[in-house]
Amino acid sequence: MEFNLKVGMSYKVELEVELKDTAVSLGSGSVEVLATPRMIALMENAAMKVVAADLPEGYSTVGTHLDAKHMAATPIGMKAYAEAELVKVEGKKLTFNIAAYDEKDKIGEGTHTRYIIAVDKFMEKTNQKLDA
Repeated sequence: MEFNLKVGMSYKVELEVELKDTAVSLGSGSVEVLATPRMIALMENAAMKVVAADLPEGYSTVGTHLDAKHMAATPIGMKAYAEAELVKVEGKKLTFNIAAYDEKDKIGEGTHTRYIIAVDKFMEKTNQKLDA
């Protein structure tokens, strides 16, 4: 199947940091600041949404690799956002540059790889694990 995806496509997602987004709540640290796993999820969400609207019905993407660093803390009540840009398309393999910011600083950056999947086939194969 051919996919109409172009290098340079991008997407931005935003959130206001709440207690549920903090390192304390997610169990990844002991301070009430935006948790690294939550920042990573925001970055992955931006990457997923870069291509989501351009995939045919029944197709999606799954993350397979992420290399990112968390560079600055973000307090509760501050907005944070992530941007993803599609930088390479190799068949079903998609590579993104990802970055995250709050209202003051760049808080994270890295790269992310996703693969295009047929959802039904993917879930059928995954659910076979339950039969073992």
